Amino acid sequence: MTNVFREAAQFAVNIYREKSLIYTLSADDFRQQYLGSYLGMLWAVLRPVIFVLTIWLVFTVGFKRQPDAKVPFILYLICGYAPWVFFADCVNGGMNSVVNNRHLVKKVDFRVSILPLVKIISSFYLHLVFLFIIAAIAVYKGFYPTVYWLQIPFYLFCVFMLTLGIGWLAGAVRVFTKDMSQIIQVVLQTGFWVTPIFWNASAVPEKYRILLYLNPMVYVVEGYRNIFISGHWFFQDIYPLAMFVCISSAFLLLGIITFKKLRPHFAEVL
Repeated sequence: MTNVFREAAQFAVNIYREKSLIYTLSADDFRQQYLGSYLGMLWAVLRPVIFVLTIWLVFTVGFKRQPDAKVPFILYLICGYAPWVFFADCVNGGMNSVVNNRHLVKKVDFRVSILPLVKIISSFYLHLVFLFIIAAIAVYKGFYPTVYWLQIPFYLFCVFMLTLGIGWLAGAVRVFTKDMSQIIQVVLQTGFWVTPIFWNASAVPEKYRILLYLNPMVYVVEGYRNIFISGHWFFQDIYPLAMFVCISSAFLLLGIITFKKLRPHFAEVL
C-alpha cells in the first residue's frame, strides 16, 4: 500500500513536469472532435445551447414540470445534467484512451499513464461551456453569484479524481477485452437514471436516501445544485462527503494497481 501512495505522489510530480505535453495533447484531442466539420469548434458551444433550448421547450413549455416551485426546472435540470455529461465523457474517453493511441503506447519513452488524464482535460473544455451556460441561466432566473460559487473547483476536482481512477482501471482492462466497453455503457445508462438529474433526491424515503450516495455522482450533482441554487457548503454534509472520498479513493487505488500491473503488456496486445 505504501508503494501505491508513493507511485501516486510520483505521478503527481510527473504531471507537473509534463504539463505542457498534457495541455498540447488535450487541446489536439479537443480539436480532433470537430475537425472536418464546417462550423468546427463552434459546435462545442452550439451542442449544449441546443440541448438547453430543447429541454426548456419540452419540460417548461410542454410538460410544465416543476420539481420545486421556487426553482426553475431548467436550472435544476442543467445543474444535474452538466456534471453527468462531464463524468460520462471522461469515463468513455479514459476507457478508450489507450487503445485509441496505439502509436504513443509503443513509444518507449512515452508515459502512457497520462492518457486518461489527457481525455479528462479534453472533456473539461466542453464542460467549461456548460458552466458558463449554467451561470447565465442562474443569473437570468435571479440566482446571482454568491460565495458558494467558489466551490466549483472543489467539485471539478472530485470529478477529476473519480474519473481518473475509473479511466486507469477501464482503460487498462479495455486493452485486453472489448467487454469492458459494454460494461461501461450499461453502467452509464443505468447510472443516468439512478442519479437525481430529472428527479429530486428528496423523493426517496429518508431511510433509503443514504444508499443513494453509493453512487458517487449523486454527491457531485447535489453539489452543483448546492452551488448555484441552495447555497450550501460541501463540508456541511459529512456522510455524503465521506462516502464520496472513500469510493473515489477506492477507484483511484484500484486504477493505479491495475494499470501498473497490465501496462507492460499493452504493446504486445496492441
